[in-house]
Amino acid sequence: MTTFPLVLSAPSGAGKTTIARRLHDRRGDVVFSVSATTRAPRPGEVDGVDYHFVAEDEFRRMIGAGELIEWAEVHGAFYGTPLANVGQAAERGRFLLLDIDVQGARQIRAAVPEAVHVFILPPSGETLVQRLVGRGSEDDVRVQRRLKNALAEIATAAEFDHVVVNDDLDEAVADVNAVLEGRTGAMRPHPPLPRLTDAVRAEIERHLGSSV
Repeated sequence: MTTFPLVLSAPSGAGKTTIARRLHDRRGDVVFSVSATTRAPRPGEVDGVDYHFVAEDEFRRMIGAGELIEWAEVHGAFYGTPLANVGQAAERGRFLLLDIDVQGARQIRAAVPEAVHVFILPPSGETLVQRLVGRGSEDDVRVQRRLKNALAEIATAAEFDHVVVNDDLDEAVADVNAVLEGRTGAMRPHPPLPRLTDAVRAEIERHLGSSV
């Protein structure tokens, strides 16, 4: 089987990181692309496993040295993908799984044309709100900022090769696994994308309006 980089993008709270971990756990030919970031570790995160946690000065040095294939500032912190990740996975015959935001996905699309891009959508805007609030790790201001960013991120879904709705975690993982196996015809159908994304965005906008 020919391997390729697989890019997963989604608004915060849609579940892309959980899907990525499930894929990694079930397949021996999938490796994580460990990103560099300047944000502080969350409880339970391990340096070098979840992220390479670096100071902003070090991150800027990596940019200047051409060590990042993509990078972006998201929610007040910097994130980037080390260039070495792509070559190392290809040499080992592994699928490189990149869990990144839509800004980074655009840079990967331009720099790594063989990459396949999947956008993860929540089943509804209310579900996204509940997941973000349920984390309990961020204050209301940060939750509101993530929801505002989600509006713009969801609007980019049509740019991706495939869209998966995370209404059922096991089914969503199976859909992404079908992409890896080249069985995209086995993916679950969803409503027309414009109708789906418009509905999700409308619910987020209603929540933001009610919280002002």
